[in-house]
Amino acid sequence: MLRDNRLKRALNQGIETFGLLVSMPCAASIELIGEAGFDFVVIDTEHVLINPETLEHMIRTAESYGLTPLVRVPDADPKRILRLLDAGAQGIVLPQVETPETVQAAVQACKYAPEGTRSLNAGRPGAFGRDALSEYVTRANAEIMVVAMIETADGVEHIDRITAVPGLDLILEGAADLSQSLGVTWQPNHPRVVEALAHVADRARTAGVPYCAFLRGDDALPAWRARGATAFMLGDERGIAFRALTHALTHARSTQGTPRHAD
Repeated sequence: MLRDNRLKRALNQGIETFGLLVSMPCAASIELIGEAGFDFVVIDTEHVLINPETLEHMIRTAESYGLTPLVRVPDADPKRILRLLDAGAQGIVLPQVETPETVQAAVQACKYAPEGTRSLNAGRPGAFGRDALSEYVTRANAEIMVVAMIETADGVEHIDRITAVPGLDLILEGAADLSQSLGVTWQPNHPRVVEALAHVADRARTAGVPYCAFLRGDDALPAWRARGATAFMLGDERGIAFRALTHALTHARSTQGTPRHAD
């Protein structure tokens, strides 16, 4: 049942992809994103409480739409990563990566031997044992992604060592936490943050590791394209929904209807 990782294919071929951070714990959120035509989702379990059954339903829904389901974990705990992959996640997103050792540990947790130490299981990704497990192991190692978020000054400083780790598939920016680490909290467009993000993107490109950028502002996409980025995040679905709801209500309240005349 393990699907082709369309995000990984697109990254390898230089095809642009667009994703969202998913924070609302329900499959309907994934359905909306899928119907809208996005390419991948990052389901957040770092800041959000999602029970395991709901999370599996969210992954299953993403599969039905051809979305690549990645899951952001709070840390590189191998037992947590194991359960997420056995539920069908096609990639793990590691927050606050500052050292190559963190990435190495995640690769070990995500890959079966000889590339890693992931525990064997013929669950839903392995079609419950329908196919030869030896074939599934090879396929899983090829499809599962390891994504590192660079969100601190230390992560920026060690970016060359981080991108040198075999098995790392993608660098994802984290400008919000990075702004805090650089002493300019909640200023993702501050020159210090922008400079750090550009440095990380350039070093990742030099190392041959794709880079995924969050789009902030109308001019962000052309600028990141010029730096060679092909994967983009449009924020999280809560923020997009909130802004749309606010706009709709503001528009409705500001629209003056035709005054009624007394009989």
